[in-house]
Amino acid sequence: MQHKIKSIRPFIGAKNFEISRSFYRDLGFEEIVLAHNFSVFKNDETAFYLQDYYAKEWIENTMIFLEVDDTERYYNELAALNLPEKYEGVKLTPVKYLDWGSECFLHDPSGVLWHFGTFKK
Repeated sequence: MQHKIKSIRPFIGAKNFEISRSFYRDLGFEEIVLAHNFSVFKNDETAFYLQDYYAKEWIENTMIFLEVDDTERYYNELAALNLPEKYEGVKLTPVKYLDWGSECFLHDPSGVLWHFGTFKK
């Protein structure tokens, strides 16, 4: 089987849909509203769906890894946004250096854990 994959778009939920929408716009994603309770957030060819649905066990176990070109620069840009001060529950964790590369972490307002990382070459 030959794959000609163009994208992958995870679905994530939101504890408070309006707050999460604002958070992801502040994070630099463009929102395209698909329904009153469903949006797609895009940045170039990368996208994910946000839905107005919350199941604690699901949300708090959702992790998304987003590969970036420079983890340190990305972390500094995230820190400059002051998201933990703007949104309750948001937590930004500094860069960790591992044998495979580096990554930093960001919990969204609902508890979804984002990994932003760069692989070693």
